[in-house]
Amino acid sequence: MNMAEAIQFSLGPIGSNLRGKLLAEESMARHVSWRAGGIAKRVYKPADSDDLAVFLRTLPADEPLCFVGLGSNLLVRDGGYRGTVILMHDTHAALSIDGACVRAQAGVASPKVARFAATQGLEGAEFLAGVPGTIGGALAMNAGCHGAETWQFVERVCTINRHGVLRDRSPSDYDIGYRHCALHVAGEEWFVAAWLRFHPGSAAQARARIRELLASRIASQPLNLPNAGSVFRNPPGDHAARLIEACGLKGFAIGAARISEKHANFIVNPGGKACAGDIEALIAHALRTVRDRHGITLVPEVRIVGDAVGDAVGDAVGDSQ
Repeated sequence: MNMAEAIQFSLGPIGSNLRGKLLAEESMARHVSWRAGGIAKRVYKPADSDDLAVFLRTLPADEPLCFVGLGSNLLVRDGGYRGTVILMHDTHAALSIDGACVRAQAGVASPKVARFAATQGLEGAEFLAGVPGTIGGALAMNAGCHGAETWQFVERVCTINRHGVLRDRSPSDYDIGYRHCALHVAGEEWFVAAWLRFHPGSAAQARARIRELLASRIASQPLNLPNAGSVFRNPPGDHAARLIEACGLKGFAIGAARISEKHANFIVNPGGKACAGDIEALIAHALRTVRDRHGITLVPEVRIVGDAVGDAVGDAVGDSQ
């Protein structure tokens, strides 16, 4: 019996009712924007939220879970992830108008929401064109750019817990801040949909603004190389990129990972040759250097999960991003 058959067997009768795609021993380098990382024990791509609910009910209560959209703020250590990864990105995920709101499934890419809102004559969603991830990820970290943040526009969300129970929640259920979103009550829940309220406006102006923001991104960010977007949050009253550049770290490399010469808050992986350990070591080096020279401890936006290989360097970064 191979690994995939063993997993299917372990799911029992419920497993036969699943409609998604189940993978065993899957390289996470295929699913994160850094194009680096270890092997996940099990990966599941659900067909829809109902299928996801069925799958979650098959898992042990203590099974580690990692929900992944486009993998644009995630690093999986080279030792791999001894749990289950849920792949939420779906190029066919639904977008619709629900009253005065855009309803977006969590697997929709954020730029797609920006374009959809513009075609509906709505303004305010343009910033999402610059968010390199899914709506689920944007909700989880309150992603933002150009003066706007995701939760400014949230009317309500739908979540799912590890028992497969779906429920609607409002913004008042969450503690929301800069690159932060957490439930007020204890428990694990993940986003499956959101209702986002934007304001009526000019479709032409919205599309023009999207083009302007995308041109700015192309000019200022190393989008031609594998990266995970901004590595660190901006500290109050300053910018992480300025602090890193002031330390002379532009172009600094560990292994095949390099701090971008174009934008100092980006770490790039030219040719996809860096391992996760190179990237994590470079994150830790930038954090220590800025702290030693400026007395400011940068906080990573990137979430780091899994097991290290050899000597771990994650203590300077932490696992709670």
